[in-house]
Amino acid sequence: MSNTASKKTLIIMVAVFVLPVVLAKLALENDWFTKGATNKGQLLSPTIDMGALLEDADPKWRLLYVMPDDCDAVCENALFSINQVWLALGKESDRAQALVVTTSSSDKRAIAALREYPFVETMMVTTPTSLASSSVYIVDTQNNAMLFYEIRDDRKDAVMESRNMLADMRKLLKLSRIG
Repeated sequence: MSNTASKKTLIIMVAVFVLPVVLAKLALENDWFTKGATNKGQLLSPTIDMGALLEDADPKWRLLYVMPDDCDAVCENALFSINQVWLALGKESDRAQALVVTTSSSDKRAIAALREYPFVETMMVTTPTSLASSSVYIVDTQNNAMLFYEIRDDRKDAVMESRNMLADMRKLLKLSRIG
């Protein structure tokens, strides 16, 4: 084999094996493509640490909603949604919890109406949280709020968002061994 042929072979081998790696690295660093994501909720980056609020709680996946001072259609849809999602989890529902966080200024009528949802638990806190009352949050077993779903006042939109919550919860429960 001649010297030029062996150099040519070496260059081809380097190009075949090294060039794709270099191009892949450049593509990742420069965001040349849209990264695939299968979650339907909006990812919180960074996550919100709920450890102080849920410090004594069992490690479970949570659908968390913060009760506002005045419970309007958005609030009613959020309460309905977390109840329906928890029920739809079926046999996996023991690994999840539907939780409404209330404060002293939360709507008393809405808190009383929670009796219609026997599987939705409430937690009274003394200091208000920084979480928006127009969203439902998925909190992981390490007490980090990681996904949120913006709830609308239209019931059809709320039902569609419930389907997104359910899809994400099922996926998380399937992939998680904790909780």
